Amino acid sequence: MDNKKFTLWHRLSAGAVLVIAAVTYLLTIEPTASFWDCGEFIASSYKLEVGHPPGNPVFQLIARFFTLFAGPEKAHVAMMVNAMSALCSALTIFFLYLTIVWFARRLFAKKDDGSLSTGTAIAVIGSGIIGSLAYCFSDTFWFSAVEGEVYAMSSLFTAAVFWAMTMWYDRADEPHSSKWIVLIAFLMGLSIGVHLLNLLAIPALVFIFYYRKREDKPFKFVELLKIFLVGVVLLGLINFVLVPYLPKLAAYVDLFFVNVLGLPYNSGAATFTVLLIAACLVGVYFSMEKGKAWLNTALLSLSSILIGFSIFSVDVIRSCAKTPTNEYQPDNAFTLVRYLSREQYGSTPLIYGQYFGAPYDLKTTTYWAPLDGKYKKVQGPAQPVYEPAGKMLFPRMWSDSSPSHVEFYKSYTNGKGKKVAGASERKPTMGANLAFFFDYQMNWMYWRYFMWNFVGRQNDIHSGVPGDLFHGNWESGIGFIDRWRLGDQSNAPEALRENKGKNHYFFLPLLLGLLGLFFQFNKDKRGTWLNFLMFFMTGIAIVLYLNQPPYQVRERDYAYAGSFYFFSVWIGLGVAALSSWLRDAFKKDSAIIPAAISIAALCVPTIMAAENWDDHDRSNRYTAPELAANYLSSVGENGMLVTHGDNDTFPLWYAQEVEGVRTDVRIINTSLLGTDWHIDQMKWACNESAPLDLSIPHKMYLYGNNEFVPVVDDKDEVMDIKDVIAIFKHPDIKVSLSSGRKVNFIASRKIRIPVDADNAIRSGIVAEKYRDSIPESIVLNISKDKAYINKPELFMLDLLSNYKWDRPINLLSMGGDINIGIKEYMEFQGFSWRLVPFKNKTTLSKSDFVDTDRLYSILADSTSYKAVSREDYFVDYQNMYTFLGVISLRSMMLNASDAFIREKQFDRAVEVLDKAMEATRAYPLEAIPIGFAANDVTLCNIIGNYILLGQREKGLELAASLGEKLAETVAFYLEFYSYASSELETAVQIVYYLGETLSNYGEKDAARKVLEPVNQLLESVTSNPS
Repeated sequence: MDNKKFTLWHRLSAGAVLVIAAVTYLLTIEPTASFWDCGEFIASSYKLEVGHPPGNPVFQLIARFFTLFAGPEKAHVAMMVNAMSALCSALTIFFLYLTIVWFARRLFAKKDDGSLSTGTAIAVIGSGIIGSLAYCFSDTFWFSAVEGEVYAMSSLFTAAVFWAMTMWYDRADEPHSSKWIVLIAFLMGLSIGVHLLNLLAIPALVFIFYYRKREDKPFKFVELLKIFLVGVVLLGLINFVLVPYLPKLAAYVDLFFVNVLGLPYNSGAATFTVLLIAACLVGVYFSMEKGKAWLNTALLSLSSILIGFSIFSVDVIRSCAKTPTNEYQPDNAFTLVRYLSREQYGSTPLIYGQYFGAPYDLKTTTYWAPLDGKYKKVQGPAQPVYEPAGKMLFPRMWSDSSPSHVEFYKSYTNGKGKKVAGASERKPTMGANLAFFFDYQMNWMYWRYFMWNFVGRQNDIHSGVPGDLFHGNWESGIGFIDRWRLGDQSNAPEALRENKGKNHYFFLPLLLGLLGLFFQFNKDKRGTWLNFLMFFMTGIAIVLYLNQPPYQVRERDYAYAGSFYFFSVWIGLGVAALSSWLRDAFKKDSAIIPAAISIAALCVPTIMAAENWDDHDRSNRYTAPELAANYLSSVGENGMLVTHGDNDTFPLWYAQEVEGVRTDVRIINTSLLGTDWHIDQMKWACNESAPLDLSIPHKMYLYGNNEFVPVVDDKDEVMDIKDVIAIFKHPDIKVSLSSGRKVNFIASRKIRIPVDADNAIRSGIVAEKYRDSIPESIVLNISKDKAYINKPELFMLDLLSNYKWDRPINLLSMGGDINIGIKEYMEFQGFSWRLVPFKNKTTLSKSDFVDTDRLYSILADSTSYKAVSREDYFVDYQNMYTFLGVISLRSMMLNASDAFIREKQFDRAVEVLDKAMEATRAYPLEAIPIGFAANDVTLCNIIGNYILLGQREKGLELAASLGEKLAETVAFYLEFYSYASSELETAVQIVYYLGETLSNYGEKDAARKVLEPVNQLLESVTSNPS
């Protein structure tokens, strides 16, 4: 096949792959915002606001461009951002095809004119098609391709950079070939504004450069080691020097301009940036004039990186505009440095550092903060300085932020290790340290994901524990292998057995990839090393760098998508391998063999597409924005809503900033209230929400100040909240810690808050009919075993000290970790709890005082169940976790029905129970197998309420269905008793609770029918213990 014909078919194939990928992703995108970070990314892109550290301004600018085509319908904004991710992902598949073809062409001999035989050309193009489509339909990449997250665009940058380097390789001897190097530098500079993952390509790019410079002579091992070190040094210079220290240098120039010259904030940083880029451009000009080609290329590349990196100035500009979403508020040079360094997330030891129980001393830190038009040195948070005896090489078991982490580590140490003076735990041996590394960090948090993508996945249920037999493991679909690894789970409960995340590829992608790896290693060791280096740097190297602690809150496979990209190169080369071997075996250079192999190999991406489509198709899923709207609907006019985490806050930001839902409500996030910038933003007007009336001055809640405030109550008397805050703020009234340091404090555990009854009624906090029950004040009681309050709790006290009861305060999860006595004054409002001036015996599942008229109005008139109750969308684990766990609709409606029953509003009680079952009909009925046993208890109580309300038929029908599924669950866990005894005991207890509930309501026969199958199962085990 001549070069012209090959180029034609090559381009047609590349275009076909691009179209297939684009159509696949566009058909399966989520039509609106997803859970996790997507809502924040879409909202911050739509209005060019400031997202979470370290920022992604390039992503935001490109996403903003796409939103211009959304039209007048605001709900289409999210769809356009998701479509951008889909197109970025399709382009990534396009570049993967080109990359595989480049590698494949290196494996075959060419004719004198550089062309390939027809058979070889078919094998090369077939390799590109199969490998790229396998990655197109892979689990991890497809997941990121259909939502508005940064990882799709980050993958595109990595793919484009590597492809651009192959273009340079093929054209290095041509004039002006260095333009490819400059393009790569510019792309890398831009990619920093999306995600830092792209920088991991640098070592491989360095190898490509040196390989091209010496094609005819092999490198010695020492030379290869030096090349690798050059790549690592370049990576380190950009990631650990250029990215953090260039902004820091600009900040110190700004310090001079502001503090010495009296100029405004950012004047020095802007001057520094302009002069730096100008100096680079001057250097470019003079190097060109002097004919210094390499210096010219180097300066052009540096300038390109700086120009790309300079887009972070968008974050400063937009932060100065005080946008509603303004995380970390990087409106000045020094705060930008902290923003880029992700300071609020802390640091992780890598090569040498502490273990989880290491003794330490606290060291006071300082930092520059913008105060009153100047930069001032202020006290930062105390940082631990670990004793040398508490440090070790390659510390993998390091986190003591949660007792659960410590217990997890101790399951590897088994009580062994070295005693360290002053330590709370023994120092783990290197063997235990490495056991955790290989078992958890490598096996569970990397190789498991790898197997998901190229062998098969058990289900989409999240599990943080290595070796979980039932949740989130890999599974091939080859019966005897899966039974050997996981046991016979053919009788698993429906929630596990019918999970759409169960995808089987029968090892085919893995085997094809291994064939490609061996074939490439035999034919092209340099190419093998390049691909392996990218596979390693974007996979295992990330594992080493992240050093993840146990119990991750979500699956982290998205971080390793680049590694799976480069394994897909080997999948493609597997087609070339089979074609070559069969042609050699038949001793025929026939086009039929590679064509037949390519067609047969299409079964691999076809199987992957068929298996993965149903659990990657997010069309018709609107649950996250609907939940956000329901949260907001439970809040009164001009109210405040206290949230806690990403999945309740980011959808709210999206709903308000993009769709304009209830912009009068102020969102207060407790996980951000530990920062000074979030408290500052509460003092600003935001959309239609008025500022909050706060009195504690900015300098008292600066980052690192009053993170924990001691409670010192010597008198055990009730004190007015204004006096408590006044004492806290007083500069001369402090208490001494054991270290001798004097600090502010809270002077009482019993804090009186005056109540303005007129305002409470006028603002809708309390209905007029309850006026006579409103007291003159309420008293918050801080528990005696609580030695201190944290900054979010201090914020709440400050807010309440000026509270006039003129704006409703609603809290999710009854305030979560806010424990200052307010939980005694909560009224159930459906999706949230409202602060009311009545002492109320309320828990997450039961309520004492409830204004049932208002509750009914919220649940019946203001709440939407349209999205959650649809049956034409994939209910993934995140939605199950949300609607069966975090904000269980069934539990919420049961709570409401109890309140209606107490007020003898029986029709309303039946209505909300019906709504609960109707809205969750797409969700598992019995949920012990997916970790939500409380759901089953709730259903037992719903059955009881149905019978109590005269809806006997509904109750018995539900009881029969639940009993049948519980019996199935019991039977399954009996087969795995040694592993799942806890789940079995839970299931049996709930069966007996269901039977007891039925008996208590006079349904003895129904109770017998529920209990009988389970009792028979238990008796059969007792009589046949083997």
